[in-house]
Amino acid sequence: MLQNNSLLKGKIDQLWNKFWSGGISNPLTAIEQITYLLFMKRLDDLDLKRISDAEFTGEEYTSKFDGEFTLPGTDQKVDKQELRWSHFKRMSAEEMLAHVQMKVFPFLKMFNGDESPFTHHMKNAVFIIPKPALLVEAMSTIEEIFEEIEKDANEGGQAFQDIQGDVYEMLLSEIASAGKNGQFRTPRHIIKLIAELVEPQIGQRITDPACGTGGFLLGAYQYMVTQLDKNKKDLQPDEDGFIRNSVSGLLTKEVSEMLNESLYGYDIDVTMVRLALMNLMMHGVETPHIDYKDTLSKGFKENNNFNIIMANPPFTGSIDKGDINESLQLSTTKTELLFVENIYNLLKMGGTAGVIVPQGVLFGSGKAFVEARKILVEKCELKAVINLPSGVFKPYAGVSTAILIFTKGGETENVWFYDMEGDGYSLDDRRIKLEGYGDLQDIVAQYKKRDSRIVSDRKDKFFFVPKKEVVAEKYDLSMSRYKVDVFEEVVYEKPAVILTKLKEMESEINTELSELEEMLG
Repeated sequence: MLQNNSLLKGKIDQLWNKFWSGGISNPLTAIEQITYLLFMKRLDDLDLKRISDAEFTGEEYTSKFDGEFTLPGTDQKVDKQELRWSHFKRMSAEEMLAHVQMKVFPFLKMFNGDESPFTHHMKNAVFIIPKPALLVEAMSTIEEIFEEIEKDANEGGQAFQDIQGDVYEMLLSEIASAGKNGQFRTPRHIIKLIAELVEPQIGQRITDPACGTGGFLLGAYQYMVTQLDKNKKDLQPDEDGFIRNSVSGLLTKEVSEMLNESLYGYDIDVTMVRLALMNLMMHGVETPHIDYKDTLSKGFKENNNFNIIMANPPFTGSIDKGDINESLQLSTTKTELLFVENIYNLLKMGGTAGVIVPQGVLFGSGKAFVEARKILVEKCELKAVINLPSGVFKPYAGVSTAILIFTKGGETENVWFYDMEGDGYSLDDRRIKLEGYGDLQDIVAQYKKRDSRIVSDRKDKFFFVPKKEVVAEKYDLSMSRYKVDVFEEVVYEKPAVILTKLKEMESEINTELSELEEMLG
């Protein structure tokens, strides 16, 4: 696992340092440029592997690097073979920088054809690595990273694609240093937990209306791919206790196309859209549907269109009142409340959502807060409220959050609460992996075998609360409202006994002091 590969982590740090010292200090700009290089390398590697596989099996395969590429705005044609990483990495530094800027990058931008979302969102992308030396050093480090991934895959048995995904996730984690627009990456183990609870299936329409770098969509994809192999005996759980992979022997062309048609993501930051597209493409999703859209605005019309929603929408900020989608009825401009209603609207009847919200949504007393919770309890089956420890989003934020699991159109009879005390990582800024899985696997096990007919003990970590009680509390969904605190009875000795003991101690101290004086005297 990447967690234990200090060499790989060191190489990734090295890559960051090279960009920093090379004059690209903005993490978002750096990750975008690094992503372009990773993408170029991965395209070449995957294409060469597919050529080799096709030769071995006798199947037909048309290389992405066959034929010529016409440079945009010119009549000049270039042999696509010259656009391979394995070709231009042998050039001199100055020649290479010009070649990548003027030929390879334009080819990359149009890689999926003129009409694809990828090409559309790459239109204004720029390659801004300024110095030949930085390009050479960055490419050299990426080569070393890929060699280490190959070695790790051969020795550890984890799929190359998954380790490469781990590396990319590690790079993406650097983005969150700014926590801009209230966005911060959702830890992968929390994404895996939510996927396990909402159980996305191949053929369903799945979305994240504020997708960032595509972590939830990738989590849904990996969950579905893993289901293809679920009957295999040799699948091993990862460091969080989940079984996940991005590749499967049963991932046929037809299944791949169905998976491609399952995943939809939207974000209001075009850089995030590009990163999400490349993140999913590097994991095997060939044509992901990621679009630059504000899902709260008037221009977004996808209501009643999705079976599964997994999301961690922005917690802070507000939207201009005049731009709010007419279908949103809550009288508020707070994005965390509008997203709750919006996710409800986007779900098909019978569709399920797993959404992370700040704790304030659970107990806020304002009219819009109460109305948002009323939607969850009265118009859905609110299945679970899972409290997360406040350190889950460190070092980016210390905000207290909860996971809501709800199904549109279902009937809420009892709400299941769970108080997660640990997630398998230290809850400080370092977030070091601890032994075991924390409460992750217990949450999955208890959620899947929960039975609201069974009377539960409110002193426990998890319990049910009847709907009528939640309604009576103005739809308050904070666990502390219903949990019974356990006070441990402490029996103290009688004052006379304590006084006697103090006198005995005083006598002993005086005796020892006298002995000490004699020794010194």
